[in-house]
Amino acid sequence: MTTDAVGTENQTVWRNRMSALAMLGVCLYVFIDVVLQFLPPHYSPISDAESNLAVGPFGWIMNLNFLGRAVFCVAAVVAIALAARLLVPRRRDLLLGAGLGLFLVGGASSAVLAFFPTDVSASHESTLQTSTTVGAIHLAVASFGFVAALIAILLLTAWLRIRRVMPRVQPWAMVFAALTLTGLLAVVAASAWAPGVVGLAERLALVGILGWTWCVSAGIRRLA
Repeated sequence: MTTDAVGTENQTVWRNRMSALAMLGVCLYVFIDVVLQFLPPHYSPISDAESNLAVGPFGWIMNLNFLGRAVFCVAAVVAIALAARLLVPRRRDLLLGAGLGLFLVGGASSAVLAFFPTDVSASHESTLQTSTTVGAIHLAVASFGFVAALIAILLLTAWLRIRRVMPRVQPWAMVFAALTLTGLLAVVAASAWAPGVVGLAERLALVGILGWTWCVSAGIRRLA
């Protein structure tokens, strides 16, 4: 077996491992989120932001979940980068590079959230307001991470279309990209006019981000 063949085989192994890790990470993240909704202090998925789950007797589990999200984001980035080497060899792509870089930023932001708990009001009403320095840091990092993830998803979805790679994945990627954008716009609108549904709006954006990550990783797993 030639050196090139060995290198290609190693890349295939790592591409499959990283895409599988990303898919597993997404499923585990959603599972933990759902379980925490049923544990004290019983935050509402409609009115309470997801970050509220990190405040309370089981908050440490949500903090681990934030760290887990960072891990599967890194795994997804590695899987996409290795897939790009197979699908578009010997080509430097600024669109791909920018998208992967911003996706990493989004994942890193999730990790930071684990160390800066959000502010929770007595009424549990979720708004884009804070009462402590730590809470302000959490809001700033979360907002930055969401925007970075959105731009990353839009760039990478455009890359899939322009390079005409993984055609079966493209429609799903576009749907989840649209959900992410819609969800983030809804968060801003709800915070201003309907704070009682901020949690629902945020979770719509999360469905977009997590769904996009899962479907692209699943597409990579199907590559030869």
